[in-house]
Amino acid sequence: MTTRLLRSAVLFFLFVSAVSWKVSAASTDAHLTGTLIDASGGSISGVHITAVPANATSNAAYTATSTGDGRYDLALPAGSYRIRFLREPFVAHEYDFTFSAGESRTLDLRLELEPLSSKVIVTAQAEPIEISTSPAPATIFTRQDIDQHQAVALADLLLFAPGVSLGRSGAEGGQTSVFLGGGNSSYTKVLVDGTPVNEPGNAVDFSNFTLDNIDKIEIVRGAESALYGTDAVAGVIQVISHRGTTRKPAVSLFSEGGSFSSGRGGAQLSGLLGKFDYSTAASYFQTGGQGPNDAFINRTLSGNFGWRFSDSHQLRLTLRNNTSDAGIPGQTAFTPPNLDQRSGLHFFSAGARWDFSTGPHWRHAISGAESYNRERNANPAQDFYATDAFAFCPQTNPSAVATAEFCDFTYLSTNKYNRAGFGAQSSYFRPAGGVSAGYQYEVENASLSFLPGNHLRRNNQGGFLDSRWSPHPRLVLSAGGRAEANGVFGTRVVPRAGVSYALHYGHGLWGDARVRAFYGQGIKEPRFDQSYGTDLCFPGNPLLRPERSRTWSAGVDQTLSSDRVRISAEYFQNRFYDIISFGSVAGIPGCGFAGTFFNTDLARSRGANVVVETKPLRWLTLVGGYTYDDTRVLASPNAFDQALTPGNRLLRRPLHSGSLLVQTAWRRWQLHLAGYFTGVRTDADFLFLGFTSNSGYARFDLATSYDFGRGISLYSRVTNLFDKKYQDILGYPALGRDARLGMKYRFGGKE
Repeated sequence: MTTRLLRSAVLFFLFVSAVSWKVSAASTDAHLTGTLIDASGGSISGVHITAVPANATSNAAYTATSTGDGRYDLALPAGSYRIRFLREPFVAHEYDFTFSAGESRTLDLRLELEPLSSKVIVTAQAEPIEISTSPAPATIFTRQDIDQHQAVALADLLLFAPGVSLGRSGAEGGQTSVFLGGGNSSYTKVLVDGTPVNEPGNAVDFSNFTLDNIDKIEIVRGAESALYGTDAVAGVIQVISHRGTTRKPAVSLFSEGGSFSSGRGGAQLSGLLGKFDYSTAASYFQTGGQGPNDAFINRTLSGNFGWRFSDSHQLRLTLRNNTSDAGIPGQTAFTPPNLDQRSGLHFFSAGARWDFSTGPHWRHAISGAESYNRERNANPAQDFYATDAFAFCPQTNPSAVATAEFCDFTYLSTNKYNRAGFGAQSSYFRPAGGVSAGYQYEVENASLSFLPGNHLRRNNQGGFLDSRWSPHPRLVLSAGGRAEANGVFGTRVVPRAGVSYALHYGHGLWGDARVRAFYGQGIKEPRFDQSYGTDLCFPGNPLLRPERSRTWSAGVDQTLSSDRVRISAEYFQNRFYDIISFGSVAGIPGCGFAGTFFNTDLARSRGANVVVETKPLRWLTLVGGYTYDDTRVLASPNAFDQALTPGNRLLRRPLHSGSLLVQTAWRRWQLHLAGYFTGVRTDADFLFLGFTSNSGYARFDLATSYDFGRGISLYSRVTNLFDKKYQDILGYPALGRDARLGMKYRFGGKE
């Protein structure tokens, strides 16, 4: 009995001592508490807060997680810590604190969406939103996608986006056009970190647009002139530069070489120095090409620099410069090669943006942007001439080759385009949504060698409203509009509206399901030569109206089997009005033939995009995409080629196209097989040979890499793996099998 009482007393003493020690220790703990909210003022749950002791020699860390009302409480012993706040898709925050025993501090934060996150889209609305809730259909490529494809040029990656087709005149350096949603190549607005880079009223030549220092590409399908004004007729493509995130500078060096005497090398430097982040890159590429006069040289310089005054007050400057020189052998499938024609391109863009807040609900942005394009096309000597007297092609070079009807005319043209502007935007947020209002002013300039003696200029301005409202947690409504005042066609008003609704939330056989619908209108200004042409027989037409579009789409996103399968499907319909064509004009004295430009043509595009992604095994990912794009020319009274007549499909836009991606990763080894498929396309040789269609083809690319550790990796890439003979544009043979081997070395980049 005595022994039992003694044992009970000892156990009671130990229990009281332990509780007392724990209470005593708790009383000496420091506490960091606060509330976490998003841009609208709504609370954020699930934020992971980690405190790592300064100069820690182990992985010891103290953690906490924010609750449903956004509150958190982090307890930790006295000392110095680096504290991080992490939750996708929000910007990570990091702070250094020193706590004394028993000290309590409060840190309330407003977390912004991370623009570089794969779950966030910047381009679909005036303010960034999560892509899952966007009413407008969109596709995002991340840096991981770029590395897996080992893509060098932007156009090569865009080929695997739903609703995109390419027109490329030959191999490396050939003029490259992008058709989005069945629209013309000039119907896609292209932005580089928010800076418009289209030639005024025209398309972007993607032939020298590389992916150096790029972390993200966003593609929004559907008319978006309500946000972006002219040129956003069928959609918008935006590339977003890399930002430095590591306190220790990150350096990446690469070098590669391969088929066709090709060589490429470059470097990237990025990091975070206090409140200053930076990322710069440079690359050089050269190839001899696969035939005579097919060499290509490309140089890229880029930079992204930011200064963070506070979490809600930032400045950013982005720069990008591409220069290239390409030999242009011509339509060698039909004509002899041109041995001396060359094309030089110089593209530059710069953008500055100041973001700041005034109170918990107001956010503002002031931005300035400039881009210019310099083009030089020269054919100094005649390489072949036509013996047909009606071709009006006399021989001017004794060594020129005689042909029956093809002529090599000599010429020199230099064109310069510039667009510069500024904008201001204010946004007001509430937990259920927000509204943005903005103003943009832009000056466009051009100097064209075929319009001698004229410096061309027009001023454009516009104001827009964009709103987003979520009356129910499952429902998102958006609406907006823009009034655009153009120096040529005057003022036009274009609206947009959309809805997104979550049908189901789940994480089993039937996972999350969401439906969406979108409507928008687009406008595109005429080219400078279409409005201001000065030739007596071929004058411009200053009364041209803008080319217009009305687009709508409806889609569904569904996840299955615990998110191992993702399905995205959409139906779209686009109508294009007042398309500009060139028509003859009678009665101009001294002109045997005369003509100018008119708003005459009408076309439509309708179809579906389907993407299925599955991960059957931990190391295997499969992605399949299919696009059905039923385009039609509805009216074309001035068609000069039978391929352009009503009833035909729009030029170089296939009815059927698709892609297949197979991605494997096993320890340090990765393999990526990408296939692209296209059906028969309407096309024209424009040599009056009578060809009106271009055969379909299937092309496969293979990319693989192995990580040796210590920052060293070896990679190889084979494009057109099976050496398929095809032409993206009639007469211009595409590049054959192209194999390259390279090595990359990375160092630094740690916190």
